[in-house]
Amino acid sequence: MSSIQIPEGYKSALGLKDTQIAIKKVKDFFQNQLAAELNLQRVTAPLFVEPSSGLNDNLNGTERPVAFGIKEQNDHEVEIVHSLAKWKRYALGRYGFAPGQGLYTDMNAIRRDEDTDNIHSIYVDQWDWERVIEKSDRNAEFLHKIVKNVYEALHVTEKYVANKYDYVKCFLPDDISFVTTQELEDRYPDCTPKEREYKIARLHGAVFIEQIGDQLKSGDRHDGRAPDYDDWSLNGDIIVYYPVDDIALELSSMGIRVDEEALRSQLLKAGCPERAELPFQKAILEKKLPYTIGGGIGQSRICMFFLRKCHIGEVQVSIWPQEDLKAAADRGVVLL
Repeated sequence: MSSIQIPEGYKSALGLKDTQIAIKKVKDFFQNQLAAELNLQRVTAPLFVEPSSGLNDNLNGTERPVAFGIKEQNDHEVEIVHSLAKWKRYALGRYGFAPGQGLYTDMNAIRRDEDTDNIHSIYVDQWDWERVIEKSDRNAEFLHKIVKNVYEALHVTEKYVANKYDYVKCFLPDDISFVTTQELEDRYPDCTPKEREYKIARLHGAVFIEQIGDQLKSGDRHDGRAPDYDDWSLNGDIIVYYPVDDIALELSSMGIRVDEEALRSQLLKAGCPERAELPFQKAILEKKLPYTIGGGIGQSRICMFFLRKCHIGEVQVSIWPQEDLKAAADRGVVLL
């Protein structure tokens, strides 16, 4: 059975070729806005890393990486990245970025354990960004300031796309709202985390749901987060209400990264204190890496959102289940 939902009466406003042209316009404009808002410099980034480096991201701690052996190195094993959260922090230190300066890059990944649907694919393309901060910036006030900067880039991009394409009507609010995962649980105690996200996104239009990863009062977690990149008390997701699919759509996950105290605490909570001996984690504990804030912004996600597509496969080439391809085609939707 197909996992996708095609809204009643949905028809793409752009054909295949015009969609490709529009994708480039959206990507070019948005990345320039993001770089300007956050003072970021574009850099190149790896597609794969060595498992022993500790640089690959465990995401919520359960996803399996895609690994392969390198022939000329006696089949030495490397892994396709899940994201670049840890690598970016390492790169900022290696390249000598100063506080207030940052980098961004194109990140491409394969997430083999992803369950595909309208907004999920096994292929991930996103802008990964990271910026050096002072330790004194590790607080909610500074986090909120950067969230507003990122949201402004999104907000301006929507206006740009609406000016280019008459069918696009702006609906993002002028300002983003903020709510913690505990406040959400208190407000909607009988709902699942995803149901809470939908309700709050529908209410506000755009919201930053913060403090993701740690246990709530109920003993549950709102969502999983690896223990060694985001500080669970200083992170969150930018989520918007998307009326095309009537869903809460996550456009960005971001946060202030762990310092030495947060890393020790979160490794213990996650039951993997042995990761403290890996090179990247050890460098944090020994204060050899800069304090940073960073995040990822889905390229196909924002193209889907700004071009008002109902499925991410309309803006991204990937492998889709045959039943999804057929369900989409039966409704006149072409998945790439």
